[in-house]
Amino acid sequence: MKIQNLIKEGSEYLKDNNISSHILDSEILMSKIIRKNREYIILNPNYKLNINQLKSFKKLLHTRSYGKPIAYILGKKDFWNYEFEISKDVLIPRPDTEIIVEQVLKITKNKSRCSVLDIGTGSGCIILSILKEKPFFYGTAIDISKKCINISIINALKLSVKNRVKFFKSDIDNFNYGKYDLVISNPPYISKLSLKYLDRDVVNFEPFNALYGGLDGLSEIRKVIKKSSELIKRNGKLILEIAFDQKLKVEQLLKDKGFYVDCVLKDYAKNDRCIVSTKI
Repeated sequence: MKIQNLIKEGSEYLKDNNISSHILDSEILMSKIIRKNREYIILNPNYKLNINQLKSFKKLLHTRSYGKPIAYILGKKDFWNYEFEISKDVLIPRPDTEIIVEQVLKITKNKSRCSVLDIGTGSGCIILSILKEKPFFYGTAIDISKKCINISIINALKLSVKNRVKFFKSDIDNFNYGKYDLVISNPPYISKLSLKYLDRDVVNFEPFNALYGGLDGLSEIRKVIKKSSELIKRNGKLILEIAFDQKLKVEQLLKDKGFYVDCVLKDYAKNDRCIVSTKI
């Protein structure tokens, strides 16, 4: 059967199962099966699948139909300028989180050296993207999940920055290693009430520990700010990702722990998403 017909059928099947990105997803899954890029698919609509490829394509469509994110099906996700290995154990990297990388590069543009701590590193996408862009920066990344650390190490090797980053399996409360010029974190910040409003792709598949921030969504943020105030050098920067409705509360938490709030950055949907502060 020709791929143009299969992609159309696949798209309709996904649409019937309430997958909003049904056309794109059908093309991406086809790309995985035939091991060609989407451009090849568009230029070769009459390419025919063999029986095994057809079975595999239908299996992937079925998996996607009940909400499993494309990134988990593929086992990879693009972030910043790089491709990262991921698994069901790590949060899927998101474009809005690239704001942290963008801001770090902006505020360190005149720095040749910098020590960076990433709290709750997950796939390592933030810290590793920064290290890849800044060849004389050194990083430390922590996470409570050994599986996350293992994925991060794979990505560090893939990006050839493994020699400039140390990984620790630890929660932030018990971490006491080093002093840092810069601390970054995308902590769990979803409140209990907000969990039920998440898309099924998120709530049913992404790791709960990477999402849930306690009753008010701030329990992990409080820990990060408290410990960062001890680990960061004077005049060092703390950059946090937050939920759209947490700006005022997080600003107060920062001020209470000796930070000056430099700015609050908005995401691509114009929601408050990132707070930049300085230890004073």
